[in-house]
Amino acid sequence: MTIGLLKARFQCLRHLRVTPDRACDIIVACVVLHNIATIRGEQHPALQIDDADDDPIHLPAIQDGRTVRDTICNNHFRI
Repeated sequence: MTIGLLKARFQCLRHLRVTPDRACDIIVACVVLHNIATIRGEQHPALQIDDADDDPIHLPAIQDGRTVRDTICNNHFRI
């Protein structure tokens, strides 16, 4: 729920396309600003649960990875 509140308040968190170090800096800054707003008693934005634009999970890719893993195990680690 907290992540949803942060995403509702800071739209930049919805699609972070930056390096992990930069993403960490942005997230920490948003959390600090969120905490300041909470301490000051500011209203939370309306929580919108809309995950339709999130990246979908590609199950065939997961299955392909499992197939590769199983092949490696079968070829190199037979008992």
